[in-house]
Amino acid sequence: MTSTADAPLAGATGLGPAEADWAAAEALLRALPPTGRTLLICHVNPDGDALGSMLGFGLGLRQFGVRDVQATFPGPPEVPEPFRGLPGLDLLVPADAADPAPDLVICFDAASVSRLGDLAGRLSTAGAALVLDHHASNPGFGTVNLVDPSAAATSVVAEQLLARLGVVVDPAIAECLYTALTTDTGSFRFEATTPAVHQMAARLLATGISPGDISRRVFDTRPFGAVRLFGEVLGRARLEPAAAAGRGLVWTFATLDDLARHDQRPYVLEALIDSVRCTAEADVSCVVKQTRPAEWAVSMRSKGAVDVSRVAVALGGGGHTFAAGFTGRGSVEQVVESIRAQLDAALIG
Repeated sequence: MTSTADAPLAGATGLGPAEADWAAAEALLRALPPTGRTLLICHVNPDGDALGSMLGFGLGLRQFGVRDVQATFPGPPEVPEPFRGLPGLDLLVPADAADPAPDLVICFDAASVSRLGDLAGRLSTAGAALVLDHHASNPGFGTVNLVDPSAAATSVVAEQLLARLGVVVDPAIAECLYTALTTDTGSFRFEATTPAVHQMAARLLATGISPGDISRRVFDTRPFGAVRLFGEVLGRARLEPAAAAGRGLVWTFATLDDLARHDQRPYVLEALIDSVRCTAEADVSCVVKQTRPAEWAVSMRSKGAVDVSRVAVALGGGGHTFAAGFTGRGSVEQVVESIRAQLDAALIG
């Protein structure tokens, strides 16, 4: 087992939380009474960082001595297939069964209140709210906010707070945090992959977890129906070289009918952006995924010339410079037109 005590502060670059923020977060947790009720919430349509950070931290809280811990997320209580082997899933409860007035609510990887969906009300009914995140667009909506835009994943922030609490990272916690870290760094391929990221990965691997098993589950396994679905959706991709002030835009979309025709769940579409973003002629890539009639979850990526978080924030979402998203409404053509307009506004205006 490995302690996180030697981990560098997530905000060591000066971009993250101040020492007073870390101390306030630690004080909130240490002040919980033995009967204190803690509710963990991650964002809608949770990815590996959201779930891994939340569940890993929840397991750490159990080790710390917090007995009443629930974890949840807005929307249908369905864990995406790649993450159904994560430790700590017994912490999960459906959103409608979550404690309506916990002593403490802790939010993970949610760049804005809107990403908490119907669970956003817990911010006002809880005794206090702690936010753990790494999105630069996060406005800081908690009582205490640990938001570090320099961190590669929310799990980096979670690991540091566990270290301050004296929690020893065991293999179960490590598997959750490693899944979160490898997801948000694209298997350590993205720009946020720093020496500190590899050092954290080394600490987690030292507990004995298997990176090969985790990688196969998260990145290299999907149903054949999803392969067929990807082929169809990629076949309708469009390249607009003149968009984004000549930097290029490539985009495609997937509908609920597409999912039904191939008998697939929405989570399989999360990996689709990686197949689109490799287009050489476009800096900006976008996948528009229907979630209900006239509503779309939009994933955006940039290779570095465009700050897509500015586009996402202008359209009600958030994210990072190179990876962001928002919820669009209307037809797919209207959603894409709103992206074009905001790209022009950001780059030309």
